[in-house]
Amino acid sequence: MARRRKRSLLREFPLIILVALLVALVMKTFMIQVFVIPSGSMEQTIQVGDRVLVDKLTPWFGSEPQRGDVVVFKDPGGWLESDHKAADDGPVLAPAKHVLTFVGLLPSDNEQDLIKRVIGVGGDTVECCDPQGRLSVNGRAVDEPYLAAGNPPSRQPFKVTVPKGRLWVMGDHRDVSADSRFHMGNPGQGTVPLSDVVGRAFMIGWPLGRLHQLDEPGSLSSLAATSRPGGTAPQSMGIGPVPLEPPLVMGVLGILPFVVRRPGRPPR
Repeated sequence: MARRRKRSLLREFPLIILVALLVALVMKTFMIQVFVIPSGSMEQTIQVGDRVLVDKLTPWFGSEPQRGDVVVFKDPGGWLESDHKAADDGPVLAPAKHVLTFVGLLPSDNEQDLIKRVIGVGGDTVECCDPQGRLSVNGRAVDEPYLAAGNPPSRQPFKVTVPKGRLWVMGDHRDVSADSRFHMGNPGQGTVPLSDVVGRAFMIGWPLGRLHQLDEPGSLSSLAATSRPGGTAPQSMGIGPVPLEPPLVMGVLGILPFVVRRPGRPPR
């Protein structure tokens, strides 16, 4: 009897593995993906080494990023470091790693994703800085409590009207973030097309001591929608050397696939 059960388990084991891989692939592609943060461009909101959970499901139902959302997006072109080392895993390990990476159980060496905060959506005019040194959206000054300590809203003055279907994004650690400000000369004037958005980062899931939800700041989410047609040439001054921006690393799927927000914990 015991031998028969053992044989049955051995026959079912490949099926169990296959189902697990398919579930991981579906989760990664359509629902939730985990990313590891490699740089300090979003400090102090998100720190180096944090695992963020990214919602990839709601965009399938027409949801679009809003001002204040933290989003993961594909490199629009020329935003990332270009130095990638080729892995030498050998003929046996390489295919196995490729399969596990494809389904989301191992991080990829070729990810080209970034993470920033949405400051302006299509039709918005984003400008910095006003006489009090504040960033403004559609002429309204924005309070930015999420900025890293000691960082002004921007050391580079700029003014841009965001084209329709695109986003203006900035890091919370403005002094080290190679965000939209530094790519005004690129196609799209430093803005990111909605089609490049992977999803919205909604929670820090690891380490457990930093477990919390990433909420939209009221100063941005409360701004009225604008109906202005998008797209004027950006005006900028004093843009210095572009900081090097490493790509996000895909995290191991399933570390914390579903997390319930702690009751009573105030948003940060």
